[in-house]
Amino acid sequence: MGEKNKMSRLNIPVIETDVLILGAGGAGLCAALHAADAGKKIKILLVTKAIIGKGGCSRMVQGGYNVVLNPADSFQKHFTDTLKGGQFINNQDLAWTLVTTAPGRIKEMETKYGCFFDRNPDGTVHQKPFAGQSFDRTVHKGDLTGIEIVSRLAEQVFRRESVEYLEEHRALDLLWDKERKRIVGALLLDMGRGEFVLVNARATLVCAGGGPTMYKLFAPSLDKSADGISLMYRAGAEMIDMEMVQFHPTGLIVKGSNTSGTLLEEGLRGAGAHLYNAQGERYMERYAPEVKERATRDVVSRSGFMEIMAGRGTPNGGVYIDASVMGADFVKKNFPGMVERCKDYGFDLPHQRVEVSPTAHYFMGGALIDSACHTGLDGLYTAGEDSGGVHGANRLGGNGIADSTVFGGLAGDSIANDVIGRELSSFDESQVAEIVKRVEAPLGREGIDLYPLRDTMRQSNWERLGIIREEKGLQEGLKVIRELKEKMNHVGILGDRSYNILWNDWLNMANLLDVSEIVGISALQRKESRGAHYRSDFPKKNNREYLKNFFIRLQNGEIKLYERPTVMNRLKPEEIKFE
Repeated sequence: MGEKNKMSRLNIPVIETDVLILGAGGAGLCAALHAADAGKKIKILLVTKAIIGKGGCSRMVQGGYNVVLNPADSFQKHFTDTLKGGQFINNQDLAWTLVTTAPGRIKEMETKYGCFFDRNPDGTVHQKPFAGQSFDRTVHKGDLTGIEIVSRLAEQVFRRESVEYLEEHRALDLLWDKERKRIVGALLLDMGRGEFVLVNARATLVCAGGGPTMYKLFAPSLDKSADGISLMYRAGAEMIDMEMVQFHPTGLIVKGSNTSGTLLEEGLRGAGAHLYNAQGERYMERYAPEVKERATRDVVSRSGFMEIMAGRGTPNGGVYIDASVMGADFVKKNFPGMVERCKDYGFDLPHQRVEVSPTAHYFMGGALIDSACHTGLDGLYTAGEDSGGVHGANRLGGNGIADSTVFGGLAGDSIANDVIGRELSSFDESQVAEIVKRVEAPLGREGIDLYPLRDTMRQSNWERLGIIREEKGLQEGLKVIRELKEKMNHVGILGDRSYNILWNDWLNMANLLDVSEIVGISALQRKESRGAHYRSDFPKKNNREYLKNFFIRLQNGEIKLYERPTVMNRLKPEEIKFE
């Protein structure tokens, strides 16, 4: 291990490395592999809150990976679908990079890293339909695509001698050099020992995976708490379109379990499953009569939510998905993972309707990057869900794992070139002392209970910052968030520092409150409805005034919000057929 070969003045061990990668999902693993295989003699440290290959959201990807492979398909079609899904506020250079790099990345994963995707009888890669796609371009491994990708990438990372790793370590904050000119690593918490670790790096990549777990129902893995987005926001990175939070239409409702919100993936609806309300109406015929259940996620989620709010919901506050219309044998053959998952909770997916609800799923917003994954802060890179701009106002199903692996690989390439000849700048000890003081504050004190505060956050965000928003509710939601931030200063945490779940939940919630606040602030500014952002007081899309992006950053402790017109450099406004 880039040994903990020195101690800081604060008596915290210091690891020196060339490249620090925070996160070990599709983005982090691809970045580590690309940096390791770049032919440069560099040391790479991969850090994850979980266990490599076993945690995070990339592993949970069921549906698949959108990529142009068929000669009848084209980059232009995939690009246009991505922009249409994103309601044309995507960063067009990033979207173009995604679609044009994806074929090479898929081939690399199969031929170099050992992934194997489902095949047609003639041996070509099978591609299935997904919502929002004009062509069947979604590559998959049954309905367990993420496990295949992450497992194979993790195996390859373990074979690279230049990659070392720390598991069950979480990043607490990014570190500046003494002149506050560049990011030079991060302060970590070894969750097992309850001790701090300093990592001093020439380049830092944040790809911790967003995870909007600040809502009542959510799909990401339980270890997700928007850590990467909050770290970069607190460091002063420029965040783009934070109002754009995606809700997936079909999260399982499991009464009395924190697994409620777990996904039944897009492919079910793509293949022909129907959605019904409690009155037995196939309600998507009302909201999207031409495409019905194959409408984009924002439309289907909002439709289900409106049915529930109108009193046509199921006994547990959801709607029904019916896969049996496709035939039980077809469902068992093509969706074995979901059949098994439903069975675990007592549901019979091949034969019966299953209760589902819209569930918080993905941040389209994040730190602004260029096509080589540089942020606006020197020394800091980001990729995957922690970055923003690729997906605009709504991510298409199947574009997520493509985003992670495409930009993760590009980040690894960039960093491997950038660190050569770059000096290792030392960190600011006074900043480290401030971080330690902040995160240790609740330890050992008598105080209020954290979990009622977390319940309040999730319920308030669900009602006010969720699928349907309006000005009064957003203002009330922001008021609740700020009150909760104050109450967090009075939470008491007792017990040992080692594997202290309460302490880690407190750290998680602090990050989620920061991100909730900037979601709410951005949502107030976009006075229209576009993609995942729906304002009941401004229910129409307003292309005349709002073909623009909202930016937010923390500067000298103050929140700065500003806007810029969306750059239409590849697909011009006059070429776009607006709905």
